[in-house]
Amino acid sequence: MSTETDLKQGIREHLGQFSLHVLLVFATGLTIGSERAVVPVLGRDVLGVESLLVIGSFVVSFGFVKGLLNLYAGKWGGEYGRKPVLVLGWATALPLPIILIYAPSWAWITVGNVLLGINQALTWSMAINAKIDIAGPDQRGLAVGIDEAFGYTGVAVGAWVTGVIAAQTSLRPEPFYFLAAVVVLAFLISIFLIKETVHLAELEVEDDDHHDANLPFVEVLKRATYGDKTLFAAAQAGHIEKFVDTLFWLAVPLYLTSQGLGIAAVGFVVAVHSAMYFLQIATGGLADRIGRRPPVLAGMFLAGAGVLGMVLVDGYLPWVVLSGVSGLGMALLYPNLMTVPGDAAHPTWRATGMGVYRMWRDTGYGVGAILIGLSMELLSIEAAFYVIALLMFVSGAIVYVWMQETHPDFGTHEPPAPE
Repeated sequence: MSTETDLKQGIREHLGQFSLHVLLVFATGLTIGSERAVVPVLGRDVLGVESLLVIGSFVVSFGFVKGLLNLYAGKWGGEYGRKPVLVLGWATALPLPIILIYAPSWAWITVGNVLLGINQALTWSMAINAKIDIAGPDQRGLAVGIDEAFGYTGVAVGAWVTGVIAAQTSLRPEPFYFLAAVVVLAFLISIFLIKETVHLAELEVEDDDHHDANLPFVEVLKRATYGDKTLFAAAQAGHIEKFVDTLFWLAVPLYLTSQGLGIAAVGFVVAVHSAMYFLQIATGGLADRIGRRPPVLAGMFLAGAGVLGMVLVDGYLPWVVLSGVSGLGMALLYPNLMTVPGDAAHPTWRATGMGVYRMWRDTGYGVGAILIGLSMELLSIEAAFYVIALLMFVSGAIVYVWMQETHPDFGTHEPPAPE
């Protein structure tokens, strides 16, 4: 590769490295997807966990750890480069299949999900930052869409494959042999084939003296949390939409099995939801043309409607359809919410700003798991679906009122003046 190409952004110009990062984010999705259909049922049917709130604890540990590490992953990625953080993320996943295979109690599963949270935070954060580094401003939405599409296609494939393996063999250890192969291969690719991309982000820096450049970490945290209404609207929407993801991880398998659906069919219903995320390739590119705000708004209300419909119908086919509807809503909102801080952040602190957004977004796993667990424990499994649908509608209303358009060419958002 020539020096001229090395110093130019663009997916086509760096197609080899971009493709490797797509492969790795697919592996990141496979890793978390391998738990989606199997682990909640494993807790109930093999480890004898009766409390639905306790079953939710493994998602709580995952969510809070992933959220916190997202914050620091962005910071570390800016300070030390994307590749070292990526390699560390895959190294932390190496013990996970062993824990899932041999765990004698649910507490071990919860501890294992701490490692999963670290893995997902470090690897997915670096995957998205590397793709944005490579793509540049003109293809930012497309890059995020591709990243999330292949990541969540990995989640869908992981849930489906492990569900099929579990149905044909047992809930463990066989499904987690597949997980072990994925983790080892991704670790080796990260070490030997991935190159650093942080120098490409530096090509976007036109004026280091701009008042918005080189903000310190604490100032970025304030700006991306509450100092900017648009970024606050994005952060709260990202936080709430993770409740939907948590619902399909935790409550949907338990609800559908309680309705008499077999584990392989449950794995397929859950997989359909995640498979719709592949449409993010189209929705991310769409937002490069029409803006971020319209697909985010449509997605919030569509995903909420899909969740609500799951408990208003009965039967395998209607569940598959509504799982797809909620997944379509997520495909519309998911990459474009994440593009908002990418648009609004100065290149000198973009990785950190993305980390703040991802922190608030992914702590939604933990908060959502507690909320869903309490709803199931104190009321009913169906109540969890009603609560999450309502919160999605409220969050969508906040986006409507406060989120400005951030598109680089025709956005209306302006960063706050310096204090």
